[in-house]
Order: sequence, then structure tokens, then C-alpha cells
Amino acid sequence: MYSGDFAYYAPTSLGEMLTLLNNAKPEVKVLAGGQSLIPLLKLRLASPATLIDASQVPDLRMIADSGNTITLGAMTTYFQAIDSPLVQQRCPLIIQALRQVGDPQVRARGTIGGSLAHADPAGDLPAVAMALDAEIHAVSSNGERSIAAANFFTDVLTTALQPNEVLKSVSFTATDQPATGTAYVKHRHPASGYAVVGVAAVVRLGADGTCQEARVGITGAGAHAARARGVEQALAGKTLDEAALDAACASAADGLDLMSDTYASDEFRAHLTRVLAKRALAEAASRAHSQA
Repeated sequence: MYSGDFAYYAPTSLGEMLTLLNNAKPEVKVLAGGQSLIPLLKLRLASPATLIDASQVPDLRMIADSGNTITLGAMTTYFQAIDSPLVQQRCPLIIQALRQVGDPQVRARGTIGGSLAHADPAGDLPAVAMALDAEIHAVSSNGERSIAAANFFTDVLTTALQPNEVLKSVSFTATDQPATGTAYVKHRHPASGYAVVGVAAVVRLGADGTCQEARVGITGAGAHAARARGVEQALAGKTLDEAALDAACASAADGLDLMSDTYASDEFRAHLTRVLAKRALAEAASRAHSQA
């Protein structure tokens, strides 16, 4: 099937892009890597009147060290992030997740900002944004603002971005401190490769080997990515042995608006959430021990 007709623009500056976004009426879509939007256009599940291609806007491509965080521009591709020595050193969780996204073709075209703005409930990167306490930087003709990842994903394919805003960049909390480990694990859908459930985990250990901090982001299970706050609180001050992980992860699916489909029921997703949370935390803890 072919898409409907639309006006196409390829701005070469952020200012031009924001002007187009303001003036384009009625419905407008911003094209990033196109890995999600192009199929929707071809199936006519999306029929925008205007398409604004962000690929020629240099301000949206960058990888920068921002002190306690690293900042990735919205149009940074998955492969650019994977190949970055800065990301490899300071935020390995991003790479651990991106290496499990799609295939090489998707990783060559897919973008950091496109994934987060699309907010697919089965996307991998939203869980990472949750676990790394990411700040999403949005910009419009009225100025810029930052949105915490915890407040960014609001429903299926829905975010806190306003119609006149674009996602400019994302700042992820760095995890290159001693005794800190990360991991991303997922149950991959056999047809699409999307996460039926995916779990991103960050663990920081104290000098005595107990858990000083744990952060757990979950994707695929519910309508949007979420933090497993109950699991995190249950692990504080604990030795991360099997008994402690079993007890904490028993609540991993609590409070999630669990999805259900022909492949995975809500009960199966709840089970996967508990199992994969334990697996991700155990892997992150193992890496934290090796960094101590």
C-alpha cells in the first residue's frame, strides 16, 4: 500500500524547522529515522498533511559529555551511539540495549530521539531512559524545557511533547562510577524483534557489598515504559543474593497497566517482568562487583 499525499519539507536549521512546525496545519509529523513512521504511512495508519524531515538539521546530531550526564542529540543514530567511545565508557547500558534493537539496517537508520518521541510501548530505549534518569530536552518557538523520563511517557505512542515541540536531545545519567553495573535483558517477539518485556537495570554497591542504589526500567509489559519503584526500594541496603532478588522482584509487575495480545497474555507479561527483572539485576550486580 502507498501513503496518502503530503507536503514534504527538509529544513537545514532548527529555527527553520520550528517555523515550519508552527505554520504547518493541520496535522504534521516529524520524520527522524523513519523506522516506525514510514510503515505507518504506507499502511495509512498515519496520514499527515505535512512531513518535516529532520535529517538535515545539524543541531540535532551530537554526542557530548555534560559532567554527570552524557547528552545525545535527537538525530543521533543507534550505530553512532554504539560506536561512540564516550557512550561506551560512561553509559554502557545504552549500548547493551541498542545492540538488541532490530537488525543492522534498523540500527543504521533508527535514532535516539525518534525512538523516545514515538514512545512505542515495546521499544527498548524507553526502559533505558527510565533506568538512567534521563532528561528529555524539548524545544519550540517559545523556548526550551526539560522533561524527566518518568513524566515523559504518558500512554501508548503518547508523550508529554506538545504539538509545537520537537525533541532536541536527551541527557542520560552516567554510570561510570566504581562498583556500578548495568544490564538490559528482554524477551524478544519472534516475529518483530520488539520487546514483549524488556528490563533495564542499574546497580550501585557499597563498600560492604550491599545495594546502595538500584534503578529498574520496564518496557513492553504495560502501555508505556515505567520504573519499578517497589523493586528498587525493596533492594536498598540488601545483599543482592538470590533470596533478596526473588523477594524484591515478586512485585516487579505491580502497578503496571499490563497489555495482552495473541502472543502474550497479561499474566504471561507479569511473569516475564518478574523473571527478567531478577535476571537484569543479577547481571548488573555481577558487573558492579567486578568494578568494585
